[in-house]
Amino acid sequence: MEQKRRIVPPVYLLLTLLVMTGLHYQLPLARIVPVPWSYLGAILVALGIGLSVTGATSFRRVGTPVIPFELSTTLVTHGLYRVTRNPMYLGMVTALTGAAVLFGTLSAFLPIPIFVWIIQANFIRGEERFLEEIFGEPYLAYKKKVRRWL
Repeated sequence: MEQKRRIVPPVYLLLTLLVMTGLHYQLPLARIVPVPWSYLGAILVALGIGLSVTGATSFRRVGTPVIPFELSTTLVTHGLYRVTRNPMYLGMVTALTGAAVLFGTLSAFLPIPIFVWIIQANFIRGEERFLEEIFGEPYLAYKKKVRRWL
């Protein structure tokens, strides 16, 4: 049951970042993270990138596709996947949160829940059904043991 998606999650990440930037500059609302504290957002951005890259590297090492809904060949349950079923998506949300902290304005935070909803509705739920079909009981057992996000 292979499905093709026209827009992959990194595109949603980029679009969300563009919306955050636009809101920050065009409709900044309130500054909630003052300078120099806002610079701590760079740590979150780096951490988020690290989570996503590490998650993708785990897939590449075992030879299973990173692109959503491509036929998975191996159920990855080691490394970051022992803590979260979605380290790549968690990394994206962490990086977006870091960018919002860097901007420091309330409006920059507003698109993040929408991003999470899009990823969960358009990717995670479908991927979970897809993995259940492919791996059956081992995936269901993994799903009971490891949380979707954290």
